Amino acid sequence: MTTRHLFQTPLYQARLSDDIDAAELEASCLSIAEDDEAGQAWCEENGYPGYTSYASLTDLGWRFPIFEALTSVLDAHVAAFAAELDFDLGDKPLRLEDIWINILPEGGIHTSHIHPHSVISGTTYVAMPDGASAIKFEDPRLQMMMAAPPRKKDAREELRNFVYVAPEVGDVLLWESWLRHEVPMNMAEDERISVSFNYAWGEG
Repeated sequence: MTTRHLFQTPLYQARLSDDIDAAELEASCLSIAEDDEAGQAWCEENGYPGYTSYASLTDLGWRFPIFEALTSVLDAHVAAFAAELDFDLGDKPLRLEDIWINILPEGGIHTSHIHPHSVISGTTYVAMPDGASAIKFEDPRLQMMMAAPPRKKDAREELRNFVYVAPEVGDVLLWESWLRHEVPMNMAEDERISVSFNYAWGEG
Protein backbone atom coordinates (compact mmCIF):
# COMPACT_ATOMS: atom_id res chain seq x y z
CA MET A 1 0.00 0.00 0.00
CA THR A 2 1.30 3.47 -0.91
CA THR A 3 -0.01 6.83 0.25
CA ARG A 4 1.12 9.76 -1.87
CA HIS A 5 0.94 13.37 -0.71
CA LEU A 6 -0.33 15.57 -3.53
CA PHE A 7 -0.76 19.32 -4.03
CA GLN A 8 1.64 20.68 -1.46
CA THR A 9 1.33 24.11 0.15
CA PRO A 10 4.95 25.27 0.51
CA LEU A 11 6.07 27.67 3.25
CA TYR A 12 9.63 29.03 3.15
CA GLN A 13 11.27 30.03 6.45
CA ALA A 14 14.80 31.34 6.85
CA ARG A 15 16.92 33.80 8.75
CA LEU A 16 16.83 37.11 6.93
CA SER A 17 20.51 38.13 6.87
CA ASP A 18 23.26 39.16 9.24
CA ASP A 19 23.75 42.20 7.00
CA ILE A 20 20.45 43.74 8.15
CA ASP A 21 20.75 45.62 11.43
CA ALA A 22 17.63 44.60 13.38
CA ALA A 23 17.78 47.63 15.70
CA GLU A 24 18.10 50.03 12.77
CA LEU A 25 15.20 48.38 10.98
CA GLU A 26 12.97 48.63 14.07
CA ALA A 27 13.92 52.28 14.65
CA SER A 28 13.18 53.07 11.00
CA CYS A 29 9.75 51.42 11.19
CA LEU A 30 8.83 53.39 14.29
CA SER A 31 10.15 56.66 12.84
CA ILE A 32 8.19 56.21 9.62
CA ALA A 33 5.02 55.36 11.54
CA GLU A 34 5.36 58.49 13.67
CA ASP A 35 5.80 60.77 10.63
CA ASP A 36 3.28 59.16 8.26
CA GLU A 37 0.18 61.28 8.85
CA ALA A 38 -1.56 59.91 5.74
CA GLY A 39 -1.02 56.35 6.95
CA GLN A 40 -2.23 57.19 10.44
CA ALA A 41 -5.37 58.77 8.97
CA TRP A 42 -6.01 55.73 6.75
CA CYS A 43 -5.69 53.38 9.74
CA GLU A 44 -8.13 55.47 11.77
CA GLU A 45 -10.66 55.76 8.93
CA ASN A 46 -10.55 52.04 8.20
CA GLY A 47 -10.52 50.78 11.76
CA TYR A 48 -7.05 49.25 11.38
CA PRO A 49 -5.49 48.65 14.81
CA GLY A 50 -2.04 50.14 15.19
CA TYR A 51 -0.30 51.25 12.01
CA THR A 52 0.36 50.07 8.48
CA SER A 53 2.06 51.94 5.65
CA TYR A 54 0.30 49.73 3.06
CA ALA A 55 -2.08 52.44 1.82
CA SER A 56 0.18 55.46 2.16
CA LEU A 57 3.85 54.84 1.26
CA THR A 58 5.37 53.23 -1.83
CA ASP A 59 8.95 54.49 -1.52
CA LEU A 60 10.37 52.98 1.66
CA GLY A 61 13.66 52.13 -0.08
CA TRP A 62 14.13 55.78 -1.00
CA ARG A 63 13.24 57.07 2.45
CA PHE A 64 15.58 54.84 4.48
CA PRO A 65 18.67 53.00 3.20
CA ILE A 66 17.88 50.03 5.47
CA PHE A 67 14.84 49.28 3.29
CA GLU A 68 16.94 49.38 0.12
CA ALA A 69 19.29 46.84 1.71
CA LEU A 70 16.32 44.79 2.89
CA THR A 71 14.93 44.62 -0.65
CA SER A 72 18.21 43.16 -1.96
CA VAL A 73 18.12 40.47 0.73
CA LEU A 74 14.48 39.66 0.03
CA ASP A 75 15.20 39.37 -3.71
CA ALA A 76 17.66 36.57 -2.94
CA HIS A 77 15.21 34.71 -0.66
CA VAL A 78 12.41 34.99 -3.20
CA ALA A 79 14.68 33.68 -5.97
CA ALA A 80 15.57 30.67 -3.81
CA PHE A 81 11.90 29.99 -3.03
CA ALA A 82 10.89 30.33 -6.69
CA ALA A 83 13.55 27.74 -7.58
CA GLU A 84 12.13 25.34 -4.97
CA LEU A 85 8.66 25.89 -6.43
CA ASP A 86 9.94 24.90 -9.91
CA PHE A 87 8.45 28.05 -11.42
CA ASP A 88 9.12 28.41 -15.14
CA LEU A 89 9.59 32.18 -15.18
CA GLY A 90 10.93 32.40 -18.72
CA ASP A 91 12.30 35.86 -19.38
CA LYS A 92 9.87 37.57 -16.96
CA PRO A 93 11.42 38.30 -13.56
CA LEU A 94 9.81 38.17 -10.15
CA ARG A 95 9.93 41.75 -8.90
CA LEU A 96 9.07 43.50 -5.67
CA GLU A 97 5.66 45.09 -6.12
CA ASP A 98 4.80 46.32 -2.61
CA ILE A 99 6.58 46.56 0.73
CA TRP A 100 4.98 47.96 3.87
CA ILE A 101 5.29 48.23 7.64
CA ASN A 102 2.85 46.68 10.14
CA ILE A 103 2.76 47.74 13.81
CA LEU A 104 0.18 45.80 15.80
CA PRO A 105 -0.50 46.90 19.39
CA GLU A 106 -1.88 44.79 22.22
CA GLY A 107 -5.34 43.54 21.22
CA GLY A 108 -4.78 44.22 17.52
CA ILE A 109 -5.59 41.66 14.83
CA HIS A 110 -5.17 41.36 11.06
CA THR A 111 -8.11 39.42 9.67
CA SER A 112 -7.93 36.54 7.20
CA HIS A 113 -6.94 37.55 3.66
CA ILE A 114 -5.01 36.69 0.49
CA HIS A 115 -2.90 38.81 -1.88
CA PRO A 116 -4.65 38.26 -5.22
CA HIS A 117 -2.51 40.39 -7.54
CA SER A 118 0.90 38.90 -6.73
CA VAL A 119 2.76 35.58 -6.94
CA ILE A 120 4.84 35.36 -3.75
CA SER A 121 4.06 37.17 -0.52
CA GLY A 122 5.91 37.24 2.75
CA THR A 123 6.83 38.91 5.99
CA THR A 124 10.00 39.54 7.94
CA TYR A 125 9.77 40.04 11.67
CA VAL A 126 11.18 43.13 13.37
CA ALA A 127 9.79 42.95 16.93
CA MET A 128 8.10 39.89 18.44
CA PRO A 129 7.65 40.46 22.19
CA ASP A 130 6.69 37.59 24.48
CA GLY A 131 3.06 36.74 23.82
CA ALA A 132 3.01 38.22 20.32
CA SER A 133 0.64 36.38 18.01
CA ALA A 134 1.81 33.77 15.54
CA ILE A 135 0.76 33.93 11.91
CA LYS A 136 -2.06 31.52 11.03
CA PHE A 137 -2.26 29.78 7.64
CA GLU A 138 -5.44 28.12 6.32
CA ASP A 139 -5.65 24.99 4.17
CA PRO A 140 -6.75 26.38 0.77
CA ARG A 141 -9.04 23.36 0.26
CA LEU A 142 -10.98 24.01 3.47
CA GLN A 143 -14.15 25.31 1.78
CA MET A 144 -14.39 22.06 -0.21
CA MET A 145 -14.32 19.75 2.84
CA MET A 146 -18.10 19.92 3.29
CA ALA A 147 -18.70 16.62 5.11
CA ALA A 148 -15.21 15.84 6.39
CA PRO A 149 -14.83 14.99 10.09
CA PRO A 150 -12.49 17.15 12.14
CA ARG A 151 -8.81 16.28 12.34
CA LYS A 152 -7.28 14.89 15.51
CA LYS A 153 -5.50 17.47 17.67
CA ASP A 154 -2.18 15.72 17.04
CA ALA A 155 -2.70 15.32 13.27
CA ARG A 156 0.40 15.68 11.14
CA GLU A 157 1.10 19.27 10.16
CA GLU A 158 0.36 18.68 6.46
CA LEU A 159 -3.13 17.37 7.36
CA ARG A 160 -4.23 20.20 9.65
CA ASN A 161 -6.84 22.73 8.59
CA PHE A 162 -4.86 25.56 10.19
CA VAL A 163 -1.15 25.87 10.93
CA TYR A 164 0.28 28.47 13.30
CA VAL A 165 3.87 29.62 12.81
CA ALA A 166 5.59 31.60 15.57
CA PRO A 167 8.56 33.34 13.90
CA GLU A 168 11.41 35.01 15.70
CA VAL A 169 12.91 38.44 15.10
CA GLY A 170 15.04 38.22 11.97
CA ASP A 171 13.02 35.43 10.37
CA VAL A 172 11.52 35.71 6.90
CA LEU A 173 8.49 33.70 5.78
CA LEU A 174 7.46 33.32 2.13
CA TRP A 175 4.36 31.71 0.66
CA GLU A 176 2.40 31.70 -2.58
CA SER A 177 0.06 34.68 -2.56
CA TRP A 178 -3.14 32.62 -2.88
CA LEU A 179 -2.59 31.13 0.60
CA ARG A 180 -5.08 32.60 3.07
CA HIS A 181 -3.53 33.83 6.31
CA GLU A 182 -4.21 36.03 9.31
CA VAL A 183 -2.65 37.42 12.46
CA PRO A 184 -4.74 36.54 15.53
CA MET A 185 -5.05 38.95 18.43
CA ASN A 186 -1.75 40.24 19.76
CA MET A 187 -1.73 39.29 23.45
CA ALA A 188 1.60 40.96 24.16
CA GLU A 189 1.70 44.30 25.96
CA ASP A 190 4.28 45.58 23.48
CA GLU A 191 3.92 46.19 19.77
CA ARG A 192 4.39 43.40 17.22
CA ILE A 193 6.34 44.89 14.29
CA SER A 194 6.80 43.31 10.87
CA VAL A 195 7.52 44.25 7.27
CA SER A 196 5.40 42.55 4.62
CA PHE A 197 5.82 42.46 0.86
CA ASN A 198 4.48 41.14 -2.45
CA TYR A 199 6.37 39.95 -5.53
CA ALA A 200 4.72 40.01 -8.95
CA TRP A 201 5.71 38.23 -12.16
CA GLY A 202 6.74 40.29 -15.16
CA GLU A 203 7.82 43.83 -15.85
CA GLY A 204 6.29 46.64 -13.82
